[in-house]
Amino acid sequence: MTEPPAGVALPRVMGHRGVAALAPENTLAGLREAARLGLSWVEFDVMLTRDAVPVLFHDETLRRTTGRPGRMAETDYAAVKDLDAGAWFHPDFAGTPVPSLEQAVEVLLAEGLRPNVEIKPTPGRDVETVERALALLKALWPAEQPPPLISSFSLMSVAAARTLAPDWPRALIVDGIPAHWRRTLAALGCASFHVQHRRGSAALFREVRAAGYAVACFTVNRERRARTLLERGADCVITDDPTRLGAVWQPPS
Repeated sequence: MTEPPAGVALPRVMGHRGVAALAPENTLAGLREAARLGLSWVEFDVMLTRDAVPVLFHDETLRRTTGRPGRMAETDYAAVKDLDAGAWFHPDFAGTPVPSLEQAVEVLLAEGLRPNVEIKPTPGRDVETVERALALLKALWPAEQPPPLISSFSLMSVAAARTLAPDWPRALIVDGIPAHWRRTLAALGCASFHVQHRRGSAALFREVRAAGYAVACFTVNRERRARTLLERGADCVITDDPTRLGAVWQPPS
């Protein structure tokens, strides 16, 4: 794959929240399943508990994936780590815990996965979430390995990542395309632009790549759509299940 000018070579296919259609999202089981399938990159969400421990989690509230009431930002890690984040997905995954970012790094390194760490701050914690996540990642991630990609919808989070880890690649995530996206990506020092796949036009991809950025599309779970986006010029599709993408997904033999 040709290295994009911005300095991050995205894979053709990246797992979303691990591989969210095949294992409980944002769990160690999902990371391991992504590796078993042969993915080289995996995306997951990082949020802080009340006592500022970075954990893999998407929602501000706990109920959807753990069945418990409450909010992540109001729950200490001692309680979060004992929640069941797998039973909702399938009985075979009952007892699967909410992992800390530290536990996830151990699995990523053991499995040879490069992470796209999406910073998912609860309100008012945009900078704190990046500070806590990057402090841990910089302490644990081997200097000889390509660094994680740090991404977020939050402009404040991406800006903080630039200050705290200027040499690590960054991505801005958007649902809609901002009018001044070039200016924003440049100001944040981004390496890539991650867009909702329905916004993925060939014209946009040409402009993004001409401006020096890689481009990824989320969340793509149909082969025809994945093929169309890649043919239009996307570097990467982020998917819940690469096995649905047919010939677009070619795992290592």
